[in-house]
Amino acid sequence: MKKVRIAGLSVFLSATTMLTYMYALAHRNRVLTHMLHINSTPTNKLNVFFISDIHRRSIPQRLINDLRTRSIDAVIVGGDVAEGGVPIERIKRNMRLLASIGPIFYIFGNNDQEVGTENILRVMEQVGGKVLVNSTASIPNHPCFGICGLQDPNNGKVEIDQAVDSAKGYDHLILAVHNPSYFRKFEEKLQPELSLAGHTHGGQIRLGPWGMQDLGRFETTGNRAKLISNGYGTTMVPLRFGAKPECHVVEVHY
Repeated sequence: MKKVRIAGLSVFLSATTMLTYMYALAHRNRVLTHMLHINSTPTNKLNVFFISDIHRRSIPQRLINDLRTRSIDAVIVGGDVAEGGVPIERIKRNMRLLASIGPIFYIFGNNDQEVGTENILRVMEQVGGKVLVNSTASIPNHPCFGICGLQDPNNGKVEIDQAVDSAKGYDHLILAVHNPSYFRKFEEKLQPELSLAGHTHGGQIRLGPWGMQDLGRFETTGNRAKLISNGYGTTMVPLRFGAKPECHVVEVHY
């Protein structure tokens, strides 16, 4: 009987240790830096901060302080700023902090409608941000760059042709979508230099190479790059394993 109790206690302590680790991992602040060279002899640099899938997390001031040292030219929030049950005040605080480091652009994710699309639109208006719905906006001080954002099908209709038309006329283009499955559909009509997406959480909880989704990655091909992020927050359970949370600074040299 004593051996059974000891074995049970060992299992309990092991499970508690593992859950504590997974919770701590899910709440790490990790900023990955990537570089993209559009020209062989660049003379300008554009710093883009990309964060997606915040969900229930609160962005800490120390992360903002770090980003303020990096001269961010554009903040792109790749959808799912919240989910059902997240207070609107938390969304406001997160967006105010992000807007304090640079011009902020938002695209919708599949969970945003759980807190009300109109609430997110209102918050973005209050912080001076731009919501991109099958549309393109210029980056201040870098007018040759356009950020094209697609709608998420959970919030409305994805109009690829409308988005492509809005993106014409820019020398360089950044595509921002929530679900990376839309990369191919857009690229059949127009080739952005940088494509950004989240949604997958990198699988969130993985066992070695196995997960519900592929790990996030940054890939370059010539003078173009694609970024699929593991995301910043979690959904369903506040735990991660094998898929670290992340947000990104992409240095675009042109």
